[in-house]
Amino acid sequence: MPSFFTSRVPSVARLPIFAALALCTTLPAMSQDKVLNLYSARHYQTDEVMYDTFTKTTGIKINRIDADDAGILARLRAEGSASPADVVLLVDAARLTAADAQGLFQPIQSAKLQAAIPATLRAAATPQGTTWYGFSTRARVIVYDPKRVRAEDVATYEQLSDPKLKGLLCTRSGSHPYQLSLFSTVVERLGDAKGEAWLKGLVDNMARAPKGGDTDQIKAVASGECGVAITNTYYAARLLKSDKAEDKAVMEKVRVVFPNQGTSGTHVNISGGAVAKHAKNRDNAILFMEYLASPFAQNYFANGNNEYPAVTGVKVDNAALTAIGSNGFKAETVPLNVVAKNVTKVQQMLDRVGYK
Repeated sequence: MPSFFTSRVPSVARLPIFAALALCTTLPAMSQDKVLNLYSARHYQTDEVMYDTFTKTTGIKINRIDADDAGILARLRAEGSASPADVVLLVDAARLTAADAQGLFQPIQSAKLQAAIPATLRAAATPQGTTWYGFSTRARVIVYDPKRVRAEDVATYEQLSDPKLKGLLCTRSGSHPYQLSLFSTVVERLGDAKGEAWLKGLVDNMARAPKGGDTDQIKAVASGECGVAITNTYYAARLLKSDKAEDKAVMEKVRVVFPNQGTSGTHVNISGGAVAKHAKNRDNAILFMEYLASPFAQNYFANGNNEYPAVTGVKVDNAALTAIGSNGFKAETVPLNVVAKNVTKVQQMLDRVGYK
């Protein structure tokens, strides 16, 4: 089989969620030697080359449906055994774990994937195999206004609940998957009582009610609306790489902290994938999963969307990630499959403390 290089071939265009999901019914339901039906929550244009290269190299055409995590999982449940999906890509460990618990994935045996993907970034192995694997990671970091906040006061996630930050904190909704995964990690480390007290401290320190996405939080710090916020690394990197002067100006006004470097490490989440429970093209699906762990694909994950490789030893040169201080940071080691099991409990905590 040839090496993975570059080319472009047709794939289903990205569509709004409802139109995309409706189109699922047009995907081939019968097994075909050269077809892979992909349900993807990764809406990144840079992934196109990665997919096209797989087709160029293997001859396997990808029929792709794009939607969000929740929409994809709802569709899989509704379709049942009639689902044409072969591979499912989601952008959060908690959602992968939830889908796995609902029986939407099937375990696979792959020595290549087991060797490439660290145990902390994949589902727990069973005698039947492993269901989901992480293929890229993103760190959840703190951004702050150096004119209003000292770096030593936001060096850890725990410090975000300190009363000295009262009226300074901005976040997106507590129920967003990125937030739930971070909060579940902290609760796993602190325990339920201290974890809930920490969440209450975050609420007490809010500059305003949670709203917007991660980019909005960075801009709110830069504008002076907030003093400190939480974001995924790739949002900061995008602003740094932007051709717009106003985006670069935003990043000039803020600083980035990789939290807990002296203790537990910075929380990371994943974008990952699994073979669908009723995959009609199982062999193609496993081949595609193994391809996503190849150095070629890992470099596209990292440089295309400013993420980090999941595969140990793959090195990338991304100036934007380097600029925010990401080289060699210490990452949290609590397995994501363990963290994800806390999500329901953490959501209940958020309700009790009034975190919107």
